[in-house]
Amino acid sequence: MNFIGIVIAIATFIVIGFFHPIVIKMEYYFGVNCWWIFLVAGIIFLTASLFIENQVTSPILGVIGCSCLWSILELFEQRERVLKGWFPMNPKRKDDYNKK
Repeated sequence: MNFIGIVIAIATFIVIGFFHPIVIKMEYYFGVNCWWIFLVAGIIFLTASLFIENQVTSPILGVIGCSCLWSILELFEQRERVLKGWFPMNPKRKDDYNKK
């Protein structure tokens, strides 16, 4: 039996679940100006996945890289959710939300 697909599926589920609160916290504390961190991390993870030969590690690094890149979009959407009142606004950064 080959369990590689199941292992990658479980890892993907965990990675996506891990990134959801990261995006929320990053937007709360740093705003959308930290998008470049996700870009750099995504490029690093995707590049690393190209050079790893392990059949489990390489796809998982690719999933992490794509999740980092997807988090850029989610970061800006999180800002919109905050403006709608769905998530708490950081009172220390109220001026950031008024600029839109």
